[in-house]
Amino acid sequence: KDKKAGTFLVTVAADRHVDMKKLPTLLGIKANANLRLTDPSILGVEKGAVSPYAAINDAKGVVTVALDSELVNSAQNINTHPLRSDRTVSAAPQDVVAFLEAVQHPPKILDFGGTSSAPPPPPKAKVAAKPYKKQEKQQPKPQKTQSRNKKGSKETLDRIVASKTGDFAAWYGEVITKSEMIEYGKISGCYILRPWSFGVWEQIQKALDGWIKEEPLEVQNCYFPLFVTKGALEAEEDHVEGFAPEVAWVTKSGETDLAEPIAIRPTSETIMYPEFAKWLRSHRDLPLKLNQWCSVVRWEFKYPTPFLRSREFLWQEGHTAHYTLAEADEMVYAILELYRRVYEEILAVPVIPGTKTEAEKFAGGLRTTTVEAYIAGSGRAIQGATSHNLGQNFGKIYNIAVEGEGGKKTIPWQTSWGLTTRSIGVMVMVHSDDQGLVLPPKVAPVQVVVVPIVSKTCPLSELQSFIDQVKKELKGASIRCKVDDRGNQSPGWKYNHWEQKGVPLRLEVGPRDAAAGSVMVVRRVDGVKASKPVAGLGSAIRNELDDIHRVMFAKASAARDSKVVQVTSWSDFVPALNDDCLVLTPWCSPKNQEAEDQVKERSREESLALLGLEAEDERTATSLAAKTLCVPHDQPPLPAGTKCFFTGEPATCWCLWGRSY
Repeated sequence: KDKKAGTFLVTVAADRHVDMKKLPTLLGIKANANLRLTDPSILGVEKGAVSPYAAINDAKGVVTVALDSELVNSAQNINTHPLRSDRTVSAAPQDVVAFLEAVQHPPKILDFGGTSSAPPPPPKAKVAAKPYKKQEKQQPKPQKTQSRNKKGSKETLDRIVASKTGDFAAWYGEVITKSEMIEYGKISGCYILRPWSFGVWEQIQKALDGWIKEEPLEVQNCYFPLFVTKGALEAEEDHVEGFAPEVAWVTKSGETDLAEPIAIRPTSETIMYPEFAKWLRSHRDLPLKLNQWCSVVRWEFKYPTPFLRSREFLWQEGHTAHYTLAEADEMVYAILELYRRVYEEILAVPVIPGTKTEAEKFAGGLRTTTVEAYIAGSGRAIQGATSHNLGQNFGKIYNIAVEGEGGKKTIPWQTSWGLTTRSIGVMVMVHSDDQGLVLPPKVAPVQVVVVPIVSKTCPLSELQSFIDQVKKELKGASIRCKVDDRGNQSPGWKYNHWEQKGVPLRLEVGPRDAAAGSVMVVRRVDGVKASKPVAGLGSAIRNELDDIHRVMFAKASAARDSKVVQVTSWSDFVPALNDDCLVLTPWCSPKNQEAEDQVKERSREESLALLGLEAEDERTATSLAAKTLCVPHDQPPLPAGTKCFFTGEPATCWCLWGRSY
């Protein structure tokens, strides 16, 4: 946008380098025009969803549309978003032009000269936890979407069009919908978990629920009501202030107004703790350790993202009360270790355990511990799960007190902790590829799919007894398996279908395999094939699944570790963020909230200036501002005399920063 020349919607090839200094001349305006990126809300769409189709929302005709001549003259379709970032529409160039003409926005055709393809810049050098050095970013490779759905192909018809490196948001939306994990509900931010994703959640639930019930934790499951009174919710000022913008209220019953609004739980401290006050009388009643599997509602103002940021989500929330602070801390760290195990041992996602700063801790609590993950495709960090020491604050508010060993009344020390279906989204983003889902074996609803290779000369009936033998071997090893014996689809179609759904292993069974007493085993994670005998197949497949988990974890760890850098001066901080890094810095104090706020604001301002933007949408779920992720529990050495990278004061710890979901 230029204040004098107006607003322009320019669409170019994905790999086209646009020289902003030459663009005004191509658009036919003054060469010294000050063109800057502008807020897409002028076209009624959110960031990441701008496309030529947005011109339909420009009823006043204030926007001029321009198209890259290479796109217009290409024999390939133009793939863009249809006013939303989780969908992609493919149309012939002449149809796009016809659409724009039909909505009274005939496009300017811009000839940039030459072709959009250019030699890629030098590849990035790996950076582990080393001093930061600026790196040149590679241009994403052009998406070869034309070949994905060739007419007459035996591939699954609805293939992934967007690429993980080209358009991460669109790719993610395609993966979770085309793999049949998610369906969009009628209310924004509310999603339907289809059996394929709920099956993943069931495996997470099964593992964690078993762990917390074992000694020494011995947590018991329970269930508390969905609703909370206004008075109970507002009893703890800091707590309610932290959740107030997200609380959903029930104000009517039929056509009758309620005497007092009732809140739908954003979390259950205020519902459970009045009951704790009734149940806990003596120190002999401690510890009390409860957990519930339920849903909560947080009416997010930011743009929702399936699994990661939704208005209703599934989770478990644990709540405990202890006689001493040491016992409460022991519980907090024991649960944090279980959350690490969920991510690393179940989902094959590496995480960084740590403690939140004072500014980022749970509202009303004493301190918060966390496991933080990294999404290489977007360069963003994401909070995986949290375990809080609530101190005695909630006990004071809700009059929870017990008679101590000496007969003196004492307030218990409390904890709360939760893991949500966000974990599924993290898993999808970390492991999946342009073919679709890649599921870790321990959570895959189907770990092995058996595909019979049948023909007119070898019908299914001739293979059935051998397939039954294969299935028996797998079931005997407690492997979740499925035989895809549908007769209306070819083996090739089935291969692609189950690859898109992320099944870890495929067993191909044909007449030659049956005659040899073996099966062809194909791995989803890397496409490696190997023939294995049916005798002892269950044990061999179990070993194969374990190896797949190791490969997935190693790959994700390498991607994460290559983006963890150490920075000791502000001059390197924002450039490191712009290179999609997690940044370890020497920090003055986790309690210095004022300095932390200043880092957030200054990093946002510098990033906006580099992008030529005036402001960012406050509803965005992925701000440009840096955020403290945690003070990692595994601290690198901090040499004596090290200064804080921002304030210059003596550093007390290393703090991990990043841009976060």
